[in-house]
Amino acid sequence: MPGKAKTILMWVVIVFLLYAVIKSPDRAADIVQAIWDVIMGAFASFGQFVQSLIE
Repeated sequence: MPGKAKTILMWVVIVFLLYAVIKSPDRAADIVQAIWDVIMGAFASFGQFVQSLIE
């Protein structure tokens, strides 16, 4: 992807995210919380996997 197109796409995504947060902050917070829960669940699962390898 050319540099100019990548920069434009990045700004479009940033503007959209700002619009989404301003328009519905509660919904945006719920989405961030859900993403955080998925990430933390993945790390916890990986930790259990490594722990089971050690035992």
